[in-house]
Amino acid sequence: MRKFFTLVLAAALCSQAFGWGGVGHRVIVEIAQRNLTEKAKENISKYMNYDLKKEAVWMDTHRKDEPIAYTTAWHVYNVDENSVYDPNPRLYKGDCIHALKIADYNLSKYEQLTDSAVVMNLRMLLHFVGDMHCPTHSYVPGPRCFWPCTLNGKKYKAFHGLYDKMPQLIHKGKKDNQIAEELDVLKKGQIKKIVKGDLHEWVHQVGSDNKVIYEWNPHNTPVLKDNTIELSTELVNKQMQYAGYRLAYLLNKYFGK
Repeated sequence: MRKFFTLVLAAALCSQAFGWGGVGHRVIVEIAQRNLTEKAKENISKYMNYDLKKEAVWMDTHRKDEPIAYTTAWHVYNVDENSVYDPNPRLYKGDCIHALKIADYNLSKYEQLTDSAVVMNLRMLLHFVGDMHCPTHSYVPGPRCFWPCTLNGKKYKAFHGLYDKMPQLIHKGKKDNQIAEELDVLKKGQIKKIVKGDLHEWVHQVGSDNKVIYEWNPHNTPVLKDNTIELSTELVNKQMQYAGYRLAYLLNKYFGK
């Protein structure tokens, strides 16, 4: 019974996890679109002949639909104390890294899939690359990030939810494309270093960077530092930027042939 309760609790917590919110996810996809090869654009358009940002949060908005309800746990993942990917048995239906491995395997042979299967795997890729980079989606050892908190007088149901909203708090009043344009400024050599390595190496970079948010505001801190948004700006911008370039790299790898 105790084990069953733990599994149910884990699923319930994950059901609250909406990485980056709409703004962050759309910015990441827009950065990726700006870095696609013409061949990749052509091949992707056979399945999604429209702005890919429209699909950026599909996995969130449809997460409770019966056919894909099992993906609820796929939006988060664990890292250990050394920021190494740590498959969590409590996330018994998989996690974000599991989801990306599925999408990678399927899209690497997309021409053998049905059109609907390609679309579904594209939705997964567009979304979960973003979730992988979200500060509160790489779970560190210790208590989960769902404690209620207050920042500058505003109450948040969960610390996790605050970081889902962080892109729009940082870039208040800006449109998605404007934010993407401001972040998509790196040169080819810099981008090449960002996309180097495999999924587990990316996770290590993300996890190593993201754990600083718990140094600024330790677990269960009820009133967060007044300058939390300012402290988070460089980190959040970097993770959206890296996610966008890595997403473009993967899309070009699959569809740029």
